[in-house]
This record gives sequence, C-alpha cells and structure tokens, in this order.
Amino acid sequence: MLQVAQKYFSSVVSVFLAVLSMAGLSSSALAQMNIEITGVGQSLYPIAVMRFKDEGKLPTSLTDIIRQDLARSGYFKNTENGNASESDEGTPNYKSWAARGADALAVGSVVQTGTGQFEIRYKLSDIRKSESLGGLSINSSADNLRAAAHKIADDIIFKLLGERGIFSTRLSYVIKEGKRYRLVISDADGQNIRNAMNSGEPIISPSWSPDGKKVAYVSFEDRKPVIYVHELATGRRIALSNQKGNNSAPAWSPDGKKLAISLSKDGNTQIYSINADGTGLQRLTRGYTIDTEPQYSTDGRYIYFTSDRGGNPQIYRMSAEGEQAEGAKRITYKQGFVTSPRISPDGKYLAYIANIGGAFRLYILNLATGDAQALTDGTSDESPSFAANGRYVLYSTKVGGKRVLAAVSVDGNSKQVLSIPGSDVRQPSWGPFMD
Repeated sequence: MLQVAQKYFSSVVSVFLAVLSMAGLSSSALAQMNIEITGVGQSLYPIAVMRFKDEGKLPTSLTDIIRQDLARSGYFKNTENGNASESDEGTPNYKSWAARGADALAVGSVVQTGTGQFEIRYKLSDIRKSESLGGLSINSSADNLRAAAHKIADDIIFKLLGERGIFSTRLSYVIKEGKRYRLVISDADGQNIRNAMNSGEPIISPSWSPDGKKVAYVSFEDRKPVIYVHELATGRRIALSNQKGNNSAPAWSPDGKKLAISLSKDGNTQIYSINADGTGLQRLTRGYTIDTEPQYSTDGRYIYFTSDRGGNPQIYRMSAEGEQAEGAKRITYKQGFVTSPRISPDGKYLAYIANIGGAFRLYILNLATGDAQALTDGTSDESPSFAANGRYVLYSTKVGGKRVLAAVSVDGNSKQVLSIPGSDVRQPSWGPFMD
C-alpha cells in the first residue's frame, strides 16, 4: 500500500495541489466569464435595484453589475430588472414599493466631475421598516467602475444581512493557451481578468497572502518546480524556495510572516516552514511517508496537511511548530482517500477532495461534530478555496469535458459555474478581504 501511495505522490507531487495536466484555454485571456446560477433557495430577499440616474454617461453599467452580484449571492431576488430609474433624493414611497413586492430599495445617480472621473451616489432603504439605511458616495475613474459597483453591492449585503460582502475580493487561477500558461487575477465574479504571470511552463498552486497584495505559486519555468512570491502591484517577485527536488504547496500563515511549503530535498516530500523573504527554513515533519499540502489554521496554531502515513492519503493536523511540538492527529475518517485540505476563515469547517469510487468530489467537514457532507455530485473536483466570508467554496471541476470554475455555498444549496466559452480554467484561489 505504501508503494502505491509513494507512486501516486511521486508522479504528481502536485496533484494534491492541482496538476500539471492543465487543459488549454481560449485564444483570448480577456474573454468574459459566463456565470450560471443554479439551486438557489426559494426564500430570497426581494430587492429593487433601480437604474442609476445618468448612468448612460458611463462606459460600464453599475446597475447591471450590482444586480448580478446580488443574484450570485444566493440571498436576493431582483424585483426590478428594467431601465427605470428612481431619484436618490427625498424619501421613497414605502407603501408603493411594498405593494410592488420589494423589501428593500437601492437607488443611485452619477455625476461627471472631470475627464473620465465620476461621483457615484447610492442610497438604500428598508421598505419593510420604512426607514433609510444610508448609502455611499464614491469617486471613481472610468477604469475603476466595476470596483465601485462591487463596493455598493457589498454595502447592501452588510446593511441588510449584517455580514461582510465578498464582491470586492479577487480570484486567482491558472489558464493554458497553446503551450503558454498564465496566472490571472480577476474580480470575484470572474470578470476584469488581468495577467499576473506568463510562462511557457506550468504554473500551479496560487496562494494569496493575508493582505491580498501578494500571491505565492509554483512555477516550472526553470524546468523544475520552484516556489515564487509575486507582488501584484509592482510585478516584483522572489524565488522563495528553489531547493533540490520538488518545491511545492505554498500556504501563508495568518500573519503573513511565514509560509508552509512541501519539499523533497531530503528524499520523500515533507513539510517545512519558511519566512516570507525566503530565510529561516525549518523542517516540521520527519516521517518516512509523504507529507504535503500544508494549510495553517485560522489562529495560526496548527497546520493541516495531507499524508499517506496511514496507507492512503488522509488529512492530519499538527502544531505549527512541527510534529516534535505536538504529534500529528488524523482528522478525516469518512472516506478512504482524501486530499486538498482547506480551512474556513472562521476555523469551523474543513473542505477537502475525496475519491469516491474513482470520482473526485468536494466535501465539507464540521470540525466540531465530525459530520461530513458532499457539496457536489461531481467526478473531477479539485483545488477548493473558501471565500473570505466562509459562505462559499470555490473549486475547479469539469462541465461538458471542459475545466471550469465553480462555487458552492457551504450548505450546498446555491451553486454557480464560471466559464469562458471554449476554454479550460484551473487552480482557483479566492483572495482575502481588502481593507
């Protein structure tokens, strides 16, 4: 059994991390994502998002983006989908809007303040309580309008549901075009795609820093796996680890000062910690099997990882200081073959991929109760990543023979597929909240 596991790990030191067999993408990295939403519940919050006054001055429709964000959340139903606008001055007719079936009303306007510069004003009203919930005034350039719309959608989520919205967060993922590989960054809805890294060799395992300013990843540009830390704003990067053998599976500590990584420099793949500047390498596991895919717990005290020390891959947990500080404890027992641990931001859940009769399927485990449930009925799921609010899990799967990004709510009720027509998309990672 150990030989089988060893063969599995050695042939894909990064299959736990998403593989080298990334399929091809479309001819344009700037192609737009299509979003298909399914399985949302019936008890949706009815909201009227009116067309922003003078929005026609803009190259991008704020109203459409806000409506789409709220629909994708799985919590809202848009009761107004046309082009009618409503004044953002004065008090709305609460009774009239209640009769039209709206529980909340969002209105706004656009004022051009200079060449390519705009002031965007929005107000939100609670129709049920007949009260104003305030609003925002945002100054935006023409090329930053999507961010402004996402900020408004986030504000609506916070004011009506009391939780922080995730529409202003970002995604990273890897695509392949011909023989070229690209690490790209996009908005949370998969739109506004920007290239961060191009290479003629594979790029895998992107991992966001806690402040959202850097992404660590594994690049094969030197014909071997090397871990890099890439500063997105400047394009500056450092080779974090270029040890002999495989360098893989970077994962940031919650304070952003360290990363946990997997190295095979001493033989079999083991877990190490390293400072974010590439100094202070420290070995954390010392087993005779394969330990890989480390993930820090939310409080930074522990590291979850994949190991075949019991025969088949399972998820274990150890002290962030290493096994010598606290021995590894097995966490998963429900399935016989488990990889890709990811911890929810609140530390309550563990997402992972389980092999069920040859089908690789996304599961979620309640760490307090030990209850596990499948979030999908897929056969080719990989690379799970929690949204910053912990409400959704992003992952890669296959639809119609093509790799796509998909997101599912942690209760499994709301699902959405993000695809680029004719393209394959892999290795997703959902970025943190941006202050």
